[in-house]
Amino acid sequence: MQFSKRKVLKNINLTVEEGSVTAIVGPSGSGKTTLLRTLNLLQTPSEGSVEVAGVQVEANKLNKAVTRQIRAQSTMVFQQFNLFKNLTALENVMSPLIYNKVATFDEAKAQALKVLRDFDLEKIADQYPVTLSGGQQQRVSIARAIVSKPKVVLFDEPTSALDPEMVSGVLNAIAKLAKQHITMVIVTHEIEFARQIADQAIFVEDGEILAQGPANEILSSTGSGRIADFVNSLENRGQPETANVVEGHTPTNQHRFKVISNRQSVATGIQANQ
Repeated sequence: MQFSKRKVLKNINLTVEEGSVTAIVGPSGSGKTTLLRTLNLLQTPSEGSVEVAGVQVEANKLNKAVTRQIRAQSTMVFQQFNLFKNLTALENVMSPLIYNKVATFDEAKAQALKVLRDFDLEKIADQYPVTLSGGQQQRVSIARAIVSKPKVVLFDEPTSALDPEMVSGVLNAIAKLAKQHITMVIVTHEIEFARQIADQAIFVEDGEILAQGPANEILSSTGSGRIADFVNSLENRGQPETANVVEGHTPTNQHRFKVISNRQSVATGIQANQ
């Protein structure tokens, strides 16, 4: 991936298993968000290929049809909530079902109410975004993202725009998805939460993956080296209370989604060389 002559992502090679949670961490400006946006084709890769849930696209063969196919398999939750201000919480969650014509009005309403209920948001279903707290708005945004039952949910620092006291509610909403074995890729600075929820962690710096592996190993604050220094710097600033929010989450390893690299082609996995 490059902008003008500057390479933003280099030799990216990433595998995500169905039902697992992957945390992407690293300093600001390292390319984490660009990597996430590339998986959803919100950012166009300059080389390599992307495959999600059996739908594969080559960087030099992108078109609107394959882009829609990739995005039909995944959804993204942004730092900002991006809710429709003129719609209630319920109507916001219904909107992807209605606009994509995958459900009737009554079916969409029933599905949306169920998701809001799962996130303890049923009481604010008829309220407009302006009346909701930041944490409530982000939870509504998550509800809207999953109501269509995507194969993969991509989170771009979902708590970064929230006041500290609002963070735990959003992290608990994400933890509920983990317990349902929904495949998630999360860009986050919440290190303790990532250690608890993620099956694997990716450390990105200067557009490259410097390390990837089990989250509890990659995100360890013990030892020396660049990653331990980074983890310690975040832990020293304080982290929200996340104890026991992911109890009951166990990974699966049946199917995989992939981004195949020009550098190294494998049969399964999520990989990219941009």
